[in-house]
Amino acid sequence: MTVVVRGVGEGPFTTEVDVNGYRVVADEPIAAGGTDLGPSPYDLLLAALGSCTAMTVRLHAGRRGYPLDDVAVTLTHERAYAVDCADCDTRESRLERIVREIRLTGDLTPNQRTDLIRIADRCPVHRTLTEHVEIETRSVG
Repeated sequence: MTVVVRGVGEGPFTTEVDVNGYRVVADEPIAAGGTDLGPSPYDLLLAALGSCTAMTVRLHAGRRGYPLDDVAVTLTHERAYAVDCADCDTRESRLERIVREIRLTGDLTPNQRTDLIRIADRCPVHRTLTEHVEIETRSVG
């Protein structure tokens, strides 16, 4: 999979995101200096986690024959400054927190609900975000 992102428009934040021919505009809110023409990068990150969570839960429920009618995932992103970091004397450290609320609709038993919530943590995007990720940056032009 290749994603191509290009700056477009007048402001510094408006970008066009091309994901295999699907296009979306990303931007920042007006309060942050953007033009609010689309979701922010953090909105897109939450959307990736939420959609992967819903897909994983629905797939698992279907494979197990659980009577899941619907799954809704609500996410928020918070920033807090961590006090208990190893090198607090030299720099301030931030703790990034994503709160994910999962609403399961259907005639599910308590054990089925527990199983589906457990499997949510195994969605590929969740695992990517919570494991070590290496990002390699190259100049190509």
